[in-house]
Amino acid sequence: TSPFAWLRTRFYYLLIRLYFDQEFSIEEFTRGAKQAFSVVSKLLSQRKLELLDELVSPEVLQVLKEKISLLPDSHRDALAADIDSIMYTTEGDVRIYYDDDGIKFVSILMCFWYLNGANLPDEVPGGAKVFQIVFGDESTKEKKHLLTANYEFQREFTEGAKPDWTITRIEHPRLLE
Repeated sequence: TSPFAWLRTRFYYLLIRLYFDQEFSIEEFTRGAKQAFSVVSKLLSQRKLELLDELVSPEVLQVLKEKISLLPDSHRDALAADIDSIMYTTEGDVRIYYDDDGIKFVSILMCFWYLNGANLPDEVPGGAKVFQIVFGDESTKEKKHLLTANYEFQREFTEGAKPDWTITRIEHPRLLE
């Protein structure tokens, strides 16, 4: 992350605490985002989309229903991320905005890197290379892929709104395209 982007996101976190939620903590948000990512990615992998109604926006859910039905099993398996297999998490873009009716929203894009043992080819469509990590010796070697995912979380901060974060964008590059 560039120093400018880092400062910009820290400024937005300060604005969130000052004007929307005095208890907001990026560390606590990140812990919750990792848990949500793990749960949602596993449900996607298992095609249990009906269980995502409260977690994912209806628009995203509709797109996912179409994409998941077309995925080969190996790509579907690669969507699942155990919370312990998440190697790195960082915040991407943070946005604060108001719609035409004065409703206040905050969106935070989270980027996840996770290990997955799905049986993926070395090259996936589009010519992109999938990073592989091998654990163990020759007799017990286990191959894992280092995959990425981007999930955008949005919350309405208008007075009286439910204090829940909703996932408004799900991207698993090279898997859900």
